[in-house]
Amino acid sequence: MKNNVLKIHPKDNVLVALQDLKKGDAISFEGTNYILQEDIPAKHKFFMQDMHFGDEIHMYGVLVGKAQFDIPQGSIMNTDNTKHAVEPYHFRPSHYHWEKPDVSKFEGRTFNGYLRPDGRVGTANYWLFIPTVFCENRNLDVIKEALYNELGYSVTGKYKSFTHQLLKAYEKGETLGLSSLDQLNTITEQSDRVFKHVDGIKFLNHQGGCGGIRQDAAILSKLLAAYADHPNVAGITVLSLGCQNLQLNDLVNDIKLRNPNFDKPLYMFEQQQSKSEEQLLKEAILQTFIGLTEINKLGRQPVPLSKLTLGVKCGGSDGFSGISANPAVGYTADLLVALGGKVLLAEFPELCGAEQNLIDRTIDPKAANKFIDLMTAYSNAAEAVGSGFYMNPSPGNIRDGLITDAIKSNGAAKKGGTSPVVDVLDYTEEATKPGLNLVCTPGNDVEATTGKAAAGATLILFTTGLGTPTGNPICPVIKVATNNVLATRMADIIDINTGPIIDGDKSIQAMGEDILEYCIKAASGEITPKAVQLNQDDFIPWKRGVSL
Repeated sequence: MKNNVLKIHPKDNVLVALQDLKKGDAISFEGTNYILQEDIPAKHKFFMQDMHFGDEIHMYGVLVGKAQFDIPQGSIMNTDNTKHAVEPYHFRPSHYHWEKPDVSKFEGRTFNGYLRPDGRVGTANYWLFIPTVFCENRNLDVIKEALYNELGYSVTGKYKSFTHQLLKAYEKGETLGLSSLDQLNTITEQSDRVFKHVDGIKFLNHQGGCGGIRQDAAILSKLLAAYADHPNVAGITVLSLGCQNLQLNDLVNDIKLRNPNFDKPLYMFEQQQSKSEEQLLKEAILQTFIGLTEINKLGRQPVPLSKLTLGVKCGGSDGFSGISANPAVGYTADLLVALGGKVLLAEFPELCGAEQNLIDRTIDPKAANKFIDLMTAYSNAAEAVGSGFYMNPSPGNIRDGLITDAIKSNGAAKKGGTSPVVDVLDYTEEATKPGLNLVCTPGNDVEATTGKAAAGATLILFTTGLGTPTGNPICPVIKVATNNVLATRMADIIDINTGPIIDGDKSIQAMGEDILEYCIKAASGEITPKAVQLNQDDFIPWKRGVSL
């Protein structure tokens, strides 16, 4: 018989509804009957005991909130009766012991990646266009349209055809309606690419490089340098206006600082030194085309799974995120760490309430204190402008059961698994140590994925309970649904469904192994994640202002 409620940790004093429950229902759990005081929608929680003002509310075994007034047993947890609360955190000597998962099924396995001269391995082979300033965005758009249409990278053909059909119907005086949508075919992968070994031509349009403060331009330069140096990138074309804060030589210097042996083709064009915009665009297209012919000669080859760098991210989270998708991805992360790979856990506002556990798992005291310093500075900056981590849950999160930031964060932290923390990285710093790395980024979906790719992620597992199309220009993003309803309704953007965990049909461990199998195929180019098929190339640099 399928369970209708779940208690996540023995210390918890709330139960999670796994299906819609009705007022007056008698819910039996571990020998106790709970009479529901109101309807409890699936994903929401109800109290296991009478609560009084100031009583602590525990979930995931930690403090996640406090009662704001007396609450009868069987009542739903909501934003009126529960407010965010967390325990303080600090560094303390710890001797964390990790029980590695059984990896016998994956030992000796390989994936087919692009081996770069410095030993790093890409899961894709991209050409990258970088503007040093927002003034060049329009020129990038012109080049993108030309190259995508002629070289087979466009995914908008069916929409152009659909619009053409609508135009013809309009000219004939026919009635236009929803039935016209039936003519819009499902998205299919491109099969007419000229360069078969070039997985994409990507464009980093952004709103920076000038104006603002000089520190913004400096951070942007380090971010763009990280993307240029990324193992999924084989060649780069840079467009500059000329007078902006972020100068070409600044970008080149940051690339060399990051990788003194950088040897990829790097073509740079400055508009104010060109005879005309037309000449600039033609020269950029010509040199890039020549570069594409060269990187098209590269091929995939078998490499060990230890060469994977996996970013883990959640967005559009729901009350099942910390129960199904995130723990399953966390088990995948543990498998990869045990195999010698790297895992990147970011979104510092979404680690609020999980700090002590992560600190206790950090091997190096210096790294642990770096994490404390980054978290403290970030929290203080948010509070200084009248906000705070407690304001992180979105309206959609709250509607689907994530009532406090501590609930959201402790569920979010599950996707990092249970392995020791080997390093703590500030924004744009590169992960160099095998194991679990903490990366300072906002929780914002695109800012976080942008930062993970900068830290070196070559694949990103992105869990979602509500659905989001988020992708990244250079790092394939794999969407993992928390529930069956989402996986069915938004099948065009979801790659993996962990709903069977909620139904009791599959264990977290079995699902984690399935996810790793998918990652191996995606890293080998055998499967194309939906965000990649859609050219969902989201890129938002973080200015280090307050962004949750």
